[in-house]
Amino acid sequence: MRTRPRTPDGPGDVLVLLRGANRHWSSPLGAILRELLSAAGGASDFLAQLQDQSGEAAAAPWLTVLGRAVARGEAAPEALHPRVATVAVVLLRNEFVVRGVPTAPDDVLVEITDEVYLPLVRRRGPVPG
Repeated sequence: MRTRPRTPDGPGDVLVLLRGANRHWSSPLGAILRELLSAAGGASDFLAQLQDQSGEAAAAPWLTVLGRAVARGEAAPEALHPRVATVAVVLLRNEFVVRGVPTAPDDVLVEITDEVYLPLVRRRGPVPG
């Protein structure tokens, strides 16, 4: 199993946030939320309300981590966008909601970080226009 140290900077920040989200989604409260999402299926009103509650507040810690990475020169400034910042946690949520796992193994969190999130934020550039 590949692991990273829990550091206050760098890729460790992403893993610290993902591990916290994994604990939340794996908790009894997370199990209830997973069941509600599964039961909601196409209930667009419920899903819209859930999205409203998880919007800016949910993106804030990710934007903070990404802002520090930009300041250190580890991420492109164009990556400072809520949709980009929250890609990792959305992929984690997919593990729970779509795949139905009770908890995501740490190697999945490392893979999300190393294979998707970091390459995305490092290579993000201006949209050709």
